[in-house]
Amino acid sequence: MRVPLFWLYEYCKPEMSVTELEHRLTMTGTKVEAVHAHGVNGLEHFMVGRVLSADRHPDADRLTVCTVDVGDGDARTIVCGAPNVAAGQIVAVAEPGAVMPDGTRLKRAKLRGVESNGMILAEDEVAIGPDHDGIMVLDAELRPGTPLGDVLPIATDVLELEVTPNRPDCLSVYGVAREVHAATGAPLTPPPWTDDPGSNGDVPGVGVEVHDPDLCPRFTARLYEDVRIGPSPEWLKARLTAAGMRPINNVVDITNFVMLATGQPMHAFDFDLVSGGRLVVRRALDGETMVTLDDVERRLDADMVIICDDDGPTSIAGIMGGERSEVRPGTTRVLMEAATWNGPNIQRTSTRLALRSEASNRFEKQLQPEQAMDGQALAAILMTALAGARLAGGTVDVGGAGPEPATLRLRDARTERLLGTAIPRDEAADILRALEFGVAEADDGVDVTVPYFRRGDVTREVDLVEEVARLWGLEKLPATLPSRRGATGVLTPEQRLRRRIEDALAGAGLHEALGWVFASPDLADRLRIPADDPRHAAVVLRNPMSEDQSRLRTTVLGSLLDVARRNLARGMPDVRLFEIGAVFLDQPRSGEPTAAEARSEPLPEERQHVAALLTGALRPASWREAEPPRADFFSVKAILAALLDAARVPWSVEAATEPFLHPGRSARVLVAGEPAGWIGEVHPTVARAWDIDAGATAFEVDLGALERAATYVPRYHDVVSYPAVLQDRAWWFAPDVPAADVVATVREAGGPLLRRAEIFDVYPAQGRVSLALRLEFRADDRTLTDEEVAQRRAKIDAAVAERLGGEPRG
Repeated sequence: MRVPLFWLYEYCKPEMSVTELEHRLTMTGTKVEAVHAHGVNGLEHFMVGRVLSADRHPDADRLTVCTVDVGDGDARTIVCGAPNVAAGQIVAVAEPGAVMPDGTRLKRAKLRGVESNGMILAEDEVAIGPDHDGIMVLDAELRPGTPLGDVLPIATDVLELEVTPNRPDCLSVYGVAREVHAATGAPLTPPPWTDDPGSNGDVPGVGVEVHDPDLCPRFTARLYEDVRIGPSPEWLKARLTAAGMRPINNVVDITNFVMLATGQPMHAFDFDLVSGGRLVVRRALDGETMVTLDDVERRLDADMVIICDDDGPTSIAGIMGGERSEVRPGTTRVLMEAATWNGPNIQRTSTRLALRSEASNRFEKQLQPEQAMDGQALAAILMTALAGARLAGGTVDVGGAGPEPATLRLRDARTERLLGTAIPRDEAADILRALEFGVAEADDGVDVTVPYFRRGDVTREVDLVEEVARLWGLEKLPATLPSRRGATGVLTPEQRLRRRIEDALAGAGLHEALGWVFASPDLADRLRIPADDPRHAAVVLRNPMSEDQSRLRTTVLGSLLDVARRNLARGMPDVRLFEIGAVFLDQPRSGEPTAAEARSEPLPEERQHVAALLTGALRPASWREAEPPRADFFSVKAILAALLDAARVPWSVEAATEPFLHPGRSARVLVAGEPAGWIGEVHPTVARAWDIDAGATAFEVDLGALERAATYVPRYHDVVSYPAVLQDRAWWFAPDVPAADVVATVREAGGPLLRRAEIFDVYPAQGRVSLALRLEFRADDRTLTDEEVAQRRAKIDAAVAERLGGEPRG
């Protein structure tokens, strides 16, 4: 919901800055997502002017050289390209130095040899409307030199609100004003629909039938005659444009203005195009079709509600009108409809048709029947004032108002028990009155009458407690949890394991990322995953947010590459990221499922993976190290080792490849001897697909495999006080002998006295490779002798020679 401040301030203007208002609304539950600047940037160079003369440009047929009085006694020469400019007009003028809505700063310019000192403005040049065919002609009573900002709303801040589904009353400017009034204490003007020029009673020649009252609790209609279709005034266009809607003509703009002001969507029918002068609300027939206002033919089913005339469907109820009876330039009779629809039904229809509108967004949250007449009253005021219309007859009203207002008891003791602190009764009553609840004193609290616009979400005493708490100040409530007998909070072993993994990765200097579980259809192809790989067949979403997010990911790598690309594009070349998230593997099935099979088909297999990706330097440059080492296979393997050691799992790696990894710099991760993931440098082709020219290194491990193999209870080992014997040994090997096999052989041959064996040097020469290992021998009960160590060393040399062909290096 976009709320222009200049419109909001017409109803309620608090004495505080925009930043303070944003904070106060957010703290009281009306979350402000963002504040946007709409219109021009600064008002000092925009003013009212009078065209003194308008002569054709000597060298251009479509340009006019105007002399314009801007009130300072010094007329300006302005070259104008608008066809409707003429002497004597009062116009909007921008002087050199003015900053336009698109950020362009206006300068003096020569147009075909004539110097122009400013601009005579059209609507779109100050973000009032879309019209660029001609300049705006203002009220003849305005004086030249008057600041344009005093005449037209050409600059305003716009609040973008995140409105929760239970608060459709806040999907209106006046509803937000009501919240501002309650949150700040600023005065609230009466609703703009208070003085209704219409009346009750029949409307001659208009018939309405509602066949399904459960889906249409109320249907109202008023007939207007002598309607003059034309452009809306600038003030109306400015409000719609700032709220994110496009002005069309005065009648359509009135329906949109009423919807934004009151929250009640309206629809205008050209009554001369309503066949038979009769509207029927009914369920659609299976396979029935109609063309909506967006010029698309829609196929309907029996769960959808439509409005028909004698020739068939003319509107999809609560969502969009039909092309056949839309208001046209020659329309003279308008039937204005305001109805109440069943919210869940509107939501289902909107989803099935993949058709969302501002109207459906409101109706699906369940509006109340009384709001229909709020909309009719404001529409009547505007139709008579802006379209010269005349009300014909009274008001068609099928269904009538909603149920009688409910009265709930708000007890002082209940409020204190739920919130953990006492709120004075008079303060709670004042808060509820500010929200337009009726309040009456009671013995143990207050009796509260719920207004119709809050009927949907305030139904219990606890709802009243919430209303009082959010406006009194949730931040003022005590931070302690309410006491609960026998309740304790502990982490599960799996949660503790996940935290150890997160701490290990954060301790290694990585930053956690949170990516989408949604993926694009071409992700598997960009990762070079072959068609026979289970990770290629991603789960397809039936109702995706967009085509680029229409699949469920089968690997976390794509999400990390997306984040890395965004960082690199913004000048951050050194990326160190990790993510713990879900991946989904589709279950095999044969053919296209029937409707019944689709309802019972197996769900995809969901797994939790932990993945990391590094690009660029491992650490920042310094005066001692101008070019730090870059992330490669072994540096990322060290991070993986920290993760797996923190998880307390037995692990190893073996040479292997993945389609998205460099074939000579990749490996498979084994946990407890079973494959659990991969590690390696990203294939150059894949890296280039994400615009990562310097390469990237990553790993991904199945968190479930770690949970199954982890040691959750650490085991105690005595601290040994006997000294260790350290020896270095080196052997020559053929180049194809894996280093992991060397370490495994040495550890097995060394027996229980060999506590540690680590490679510390690799030296290739003459077609062979030398590996040097540091060996640590230690006993728990004695100091080892040279003879004992020599015996172990001899067994190691023999095993290395026999199994791996290793020769001692001299």
